[in-house]
Amino acid sequence: MNICTKNSPLGDLGVESKNSSLTNNHLQKQKVPLGGFRGLVPCLELRETPCFLCETLCYLKNNSKKSIFKMKQYTNVKDLGNLQQAVREALEMKQNRFAYKHLGENKTLLMVFFNSSLRTRLSTQKAGMNLGMNTIVLDINQGAWKLETERGVIMDGEKPEHILEAIPVMGAYCDVIGVRAFAQFEDKAYDYNETIINQFIEYSGKPVFSMEAATGHPLQAFADLITIEEYKKQERPKVVLTWAPHPRALPQAVPNSFADFMNEADVDFVITHPEGYELADEFVRGAKVEYDQMKAFEDADFIYAKNWAAYQNPNYGKILSTDRNWTVSARQMAVTNDAHFMHCLPVRRNMIVTDDVIESPQSIVIPQAANREISAQWVIKKMISL
Repeated sequence: MNICTKNSPLGDLGVESKNSSLTNNHLQKQKVPLGGFRGLVPCLELRETPCFLCETLCYLKNNSKKSIFKMKQYTNVKDLGNLQQAVREALEMKQNRFAYKHLGENKTLLMVFFNSSLRTRLSTQKAGMNLGMNTIVLDINQGAWKLETERGVIMDGEKPEHILEAIPVMGAYCDVIGVRAFAQFEDKAYDYNETIINQFIEYSGKPVFSMEAATGHPLQAFADLITIEEYKKQERPKVVLTWAPHPRALPQAVPNSFADFMNEADVDFVITHPEGYELADEFVRGAKVEYDQMKAFEDADFIYAKNWAAYQNPNYGKILSTDRNWTVSARQMAVTNDAHFMHCLPVRRNMIVTDDVIESPQSIVIPQAANREISAQWVIKKMISL
């Protein structure tokens, strides 16, 4: 039996066909609207005599999640579904970035920034444009009302609007929302409960993805994995995440997400840092932790440098060390397997990494940043598909 896809519910499900009259006539007879599968009620559910076509529709409706992956939120590696498949599809998309621009027609991407950005803003906006979407950028700290984010507060200060009214209003103007909201280092529970982005997930009524939240930066980590896949020289490379000094206290979001992804990828993953900089167990999981940086670097294929402030109590959010012996230099890189150097950028030269290392042929920080567009586009595509 040929089933029409152009004007029938099966069209959205990717079922091939050459015959439209049978499907359209049947659906009209069974009082089923044409032009899209979502929200349709085939004859089985109308309690009329079911036919093969409507039995098929009901089966696909009830089992579509098994074959069609639509993302509702993106905050960690598990939200990607099959990780290997996600990387493969992202690399395929990279070869033809405009192949899916029809998906975003008449759809709007809203990007909400509570904190500054360069790569995240540009790459995510470009990703939405590649998919044919309209894009709106809202900087909460410039040109918008300051938002109160906590419940129970008497709003007699400088914040005139509560986020719980603002979020559903934002949702009314768009189809997908990206949120960037860093850890504040004032309340560990508030940060690690991801209070702000979870409010968007709960109250916006739209798919929501993290453009870096308090505890994770999954778009960055996905781009990192794509980059490793492109540059690896062996099937199971050794990947080292190393702490490096910085003059400011930085969130654990990037190293958390990098660990989250590497623990699910087919790599030999090692974390190295001074004592006192242990990350949360939920992200470290089974990774090897090595306090001797030189030993950790031995035979590594990829070195990922990043600073983060202390996570463990009572030092949450504090700087415990600025030891520049941890700055990645030619000394450490010499014991690696001619490793590629990675960093999420922006980078403090000669604090995180020396000039000669970041400017070397083995530095892939620019291709890594370029892949931010690809990781964002894959995620957004999964949110607007169907």
